[in-house]
Amino acid sequence: MKQKTFIAALALAAACPVFAQTGENAETTETVEYSSDKYKVETNRFWSNWFISVGAGPQMLFSDHDKQMKFGKRISPALDIAIGKWFTPGIGVRFMYSGLSLDGATQNGAHSDGTPISGKPWHGYWLTNQDINFYHFHLDAMLNFSNLFCGYNEKRIWNCIPYAGLGVIKATDSPTHTDIAANFGILNTFRLSSAWDINLDIRGTIMSDDFDGEVGKRGGEGLLAATVGFTYKIKPRGWERSKTITRTAYNNDELNAMREKLNRMNDENARLREQLAEKPETVTKQIASSNLITFRIGKSDLSNEARVNLGMLAEVIKKGDPSTVYTITGYADAGTGSKKLNERLSKARAEAVYNCLVEEFGVNKSQLKVDYKGGVENMFYDDPRMSRAVITKSN
Repeated sequence: MKQKTFIAALALAAACPVFAQTGENAETTETVEYSSDKYKVETNRFWSNWFISVGAGPQMLFSDHDKQMKFGKRISPALDIAIGKWFTPGIGVRFMYSGLSLDGATQNGAHSDGTPISGKPWHGYWLTNQDINFYHFHLDAMLNFSNLFCGYNEKRIWNCIPYAGLGVIKATDSPTHTDIAANFGILNTFRLSSAWDINLDIRGTIMSDDFDGEVGKRGGEGLLAATVGFTYKIKPRGWERSKTITRTAYNNDELNAMREKLNRMNDENARLREQLAEKPETVTKQIASSNLITFRIGKSDLSNEARVNLGMLAEVIKKGDPSTVYTITGYADAGTGSKKLNERLSKARAEAVYNCLVEEFGVNKSQLKVDYKGGVENMFYDDPRMSRAVITKSN
């Protein structure tokens, strides 16, 4: 048993240098494949996707005596300043300051500026204008519906973001009052660039009935605000698509051996290309020899013997080079007939051969050209019969 253990230890010791060598020469490559799923992105670190926003606009208080005021007198300025973070493209939070002042009406003099509201008595008491300075700090949870329902798109122009939150609202003038307020609204952002958005925030806030210094018969009081401003997205911003990383390990020695083998193959290919370049290229073309068809005196119809010869010629043309063009030239015997008749007859004989080759034997029209010479003197062996002919030859 001890002997076997000793042998195994020696084998392991001998293998260690091999393992070490393989490890030293091994390298790893990474392949990154991005997901096409628009709903999947990489989660960013804590300090990513922060933003700062500021906005201003009108707001309106809903309190015990708001119906006694003219609509325009109830509108007051609003200011929003916020900092927030998106944890995912669809879920985020922000901490916001909202405030400035609210205009209302008071019967008991709370927050009154001393200006009476003319002609608006209430149970025998005259109403005066209110001017309530306040601030409202609130934390809102936000849902980007555009990204949640349509998938993440960094260049989307408009994003619809409903939100809801809780905060502390305080009237800072005497009589001061601090209350817990709930707020809800819709934030609309319009993309200007990768860093800047225009934002339209429409928000409602609910607080207790005594916020304005009077307790009436309402279940609570509230305010409605609409602000327009800008949002700056702090770097790093945006989201990367979800990706899959594949790591592949390989041995340098094996890779170098493959490279050397490939280089030898490339060299051999280059050598063979040089040998081929040195050998002249041999091109073989099959071209039909000239063909003679004779006719009876004064006739342009083909005999059966002539048709047989044309059939053999047609086979050679069709098997040969399709770019070769053959000229069919018609002739007549000058010693027979008038010049005008011989010209017409030589043309008819050439057309008869053309029609036979095309219509009967299927030769391509693009390979044939028709010509005619009229009446000619004896062309072969001083025999006028050999002049009543059609000669077909390649150009």
